[in-house]
Amino acid sequence: MSTTDRTSDPDAPGRASEADAPGRAGEADAPGRASEAGAPGRAGGPGASDADGLLAEQLLRLTRRLHRIQKRHLEPVGITPAQSRLLRTVAAFGEPPRMADLAARLEVVPRAVTSLVDGLEAAGRVRRAPDPVNRRVIRIELTDAGRATLRELRSARRAAAEDILAPLTAEQREVLGGLLTALVDPGPEGGC
Repeated sequence: MSTTDRTSDPDAPGRASEADAPGRAGEADAPGRASEAGAPGRAGGPGASDADGLLAEQLLRLTRRLHRIQKRHLEPVGITPAQSRLLRTVAAFGEPPRMADLAARLEVVPRAVTSLVDGLEAAGRVRRAPDPVNRRVIRIELTDAGRATLRELRSARRAAAEDILAPLTAEQREVLGGLLTALVDPGPEGGC
């Protein structure tokens, strides 16, 4: 990989990010001030924002890595990660959802849901069906092919999770699960 490739790929090995640099170009660390690499991680303490910035960068890199691994495992199923998420969301509803329900649950604009449904419908995994009470409302139903795809997705997601979690022990996985739950579901006072 050339130097140019490493600088344009944020996950390339050997690429130094701003979070990895001890100081800005031409700027020395002030005496008594911790560099980012050695900044204490206490909330609100000196260097905490540096440590938090590094942690945020690590989380972003992990997210990108997870996305690449998941995409690789989904290719044989013939589905994108976004389509996979929509299919799982449709299955999670008790009754076939409206497009607006899907957009709200996925936290995306309705047009994005329309494009995803179009692709899944073309593949025979979902179908649009009129609402039995209000014929103007269209609901999205899983087909038999969609249910079969969900079974394949479970296997693909387990394999992707195993790839990414392989370096961790069972105890570390449990701790990580608890930490991620705290970040994903922060409760009423920490929500967006």
